[in-house]
Amino acid sequence: KQWYQRRVRGKPKKGVWCKLEGEEFAQEWDGATIANTKELPCRYVTGYDYRTALILSVFMGMFGIDRFYLGYYAIGLLKFCTFGFFLLGQLVDIILIATQTVGPADGSDYLISQYGPILNKVGMENHTFYQYGSYYFKQVLSPHDEH
Repeated sequence: KQWYQRRVRGKPKKGVWCKLEGEEFAQEWDGATIANTKELPCRYVTGYDYRTALILSVFMGMFGIDRFYLGYYAIGLLKFCTFGFFLLGQLVDIILIATQTVGPADGSDYLISQYGPILNKVGMENHTFYQYGSYYFKQVLSPHDEH
């Protein structure tokens, strides 16, 4: 995947009082003035809707329709022939799709509305990462690291 950044402008709602960094006093915003900008990563999507995949998994998962929709044709056929792995595979797929662990086979992200349930995956290595806000991470040293 190739990641792009997009500059997003923030405008506080009319009547909101905000204190900007470096200023002594707060001010009331008019709703039209840009208060800040932030670089956010863009997501690579190809049109696979999250809600459609989840609804297909809940209602048609025993026939493998959810996996056919996402592009996993072999697993979809296997689920179709075994009645969703005797309904156990359907339950597992509902959980995997709901937690966005299984996504479209082409490697893209789900198409989710702006205020939808987008999950930001946080990985772990030798250090622990805590997530602050939407896209900011702070590294915390583990007790075994040298200072």
